[in-house]
Amino acid sequence: MNKTVFKIIHYGIILHFLLQILYAGYVIFVVLRPEGAGMGPLAAAAADIDMTLLLKRRLYAIECWVATAGLVIYLALTSFRPMILELYGPHHNSHKDA
Repeated sequence: MNKTVFKIIHYGIILHFLLQILYAGYVIFVVLRPEGAGMGPLAAAAADIDMTLLLKRRLYAIECWVATAGLVIYLALTSFRPMILELYGPHHNSHKDA
């Protein structure tokens, strides 16, 4: 496979993670909003929210955190690590003994 195919796959994976994060945020803050509450965090409304709704919001929040962690790890391994190795070399030691 050539370089273009790998770039398409790479950006497709990043796009997938970003869409998952945006979707989970939309569901948490817009779809699963309690009656009478504004968009955004629950704040004081958290004390009066139905437990089922609260658990659904928490599950989507966990999904969002997993997608965020996945994106960060993926970018660290595929984008940032090669840049760091290129700048400092594979055997760079910033804590050299005197």
